[in-house]
Amino acid sequence: MAEETLADLPDDIEDGLKVFCGSSHPQLAKDICGWLDIPLGETLIDRFPTDNIYVQIRENVREKDVFVVQTAAAPVSEHLMELFLMIDALKHASARRVTAVMPYYAYVRSDKKDAPRISVAARLIADLLEAAGADRLLTMNLHSEQIQGFFQVPADHLTAVPLLCDYFAPILGDNNFVVVSPDAGSAKRAGRYAERLNLPLAIGDKRRSSGGHDVKIDHVVGDVEGKNIMIFDDEIATAASMMELVTCLKEKYNVGKIYAGAAHGVLVGPAIQRIAEAEIEQVVVTDSLPLPPEKQHPKIVQVSVAKLLASTICAIHTGASVSALFR
Repeated sequence: MAEETLADLPDDIEDGLKVFCGSSHPQLAKDICGWLDIPLGETLIDRFPTDNIYVQIRENVREKDVFVVQTAAAPVSEHLMELFLMIDALKHASARRVTAVMPYYAYVRSDKKDAPRISVAARLIADLLEAAGADRLLTMNLHSEQIQGFFQVPADHLTAVPLLCDYFAPILGDNNFVVVSPDAGSAKRAGRYAERLNLPLAIGDKRRSSGGHDVKIDHVVGDVEGKNIMIFDDEIATAASMMELVTCLKEKYNVGKIYAGAAHGVLVGPAIQRIAEAEIEQVVVTDSLPLPPEKQHPKIVQVSVAKLLASTICAIHTGASVSALFR
């Protein structure tokens, strides 16, 4: 077992608790099990010649409290189908309770009807998880907190704010930092980091083109002149908004060092190239999503959420308070 485990684990935790995973992020599941001091459950995931996915749970789960770790990494639709099949298999194998552990929630940005004749896909995913048999959801840093209300079953919503702040705290010193949000919509999220780090907050004035694809930030609301900067957001996808903010800060405000943090490192399209070319010291994300070799860069740092997820799983299993983990 792991050299580091959670303190005060119940003696009988291995008898009643099982953790399984799909193929989206097996390393995170192994790290979680290391903290829980239990083996990762054995699952067979294969494909029929017809391209249908085949899932078999290869352990007894009768009357067990089961957690299935499956984050929304690409290919998202295949990993979702794996998750639905695993939950269904576990329920039919008489698992007492099945919790879907989805650190990065699938279709998280499709949380509202902001165009004619579209699906509110985040709500649909909630319905499908419940239809598959999920008794509970465990996720973190939702793009919109209203998604938690899409579920009829309990949904625990964790935050990476303490993890990222703990990483950045030693850098602060007396170096005159300001937290900057890329836009007004992200200001509330960035404000949580600013409050925890005891730093002032500024906001980028982000405008989109009529097509919605091109991003422009011409100025920042707040005192950033000559300061060191920390930019925070919930996720980094193409990195367009964040790197546009970096360019604005460097060109117009004579700022010093710039750091960035986000809960989810989606990092798609030209994101890695944009980060590599930007005048930024570090981009820190959690391992809620895997970071394959093609997405790795010296400027990109991952902090682990395995201990946080393991602590939450232990709290859910034993009936302890989850909110107490953040006090």
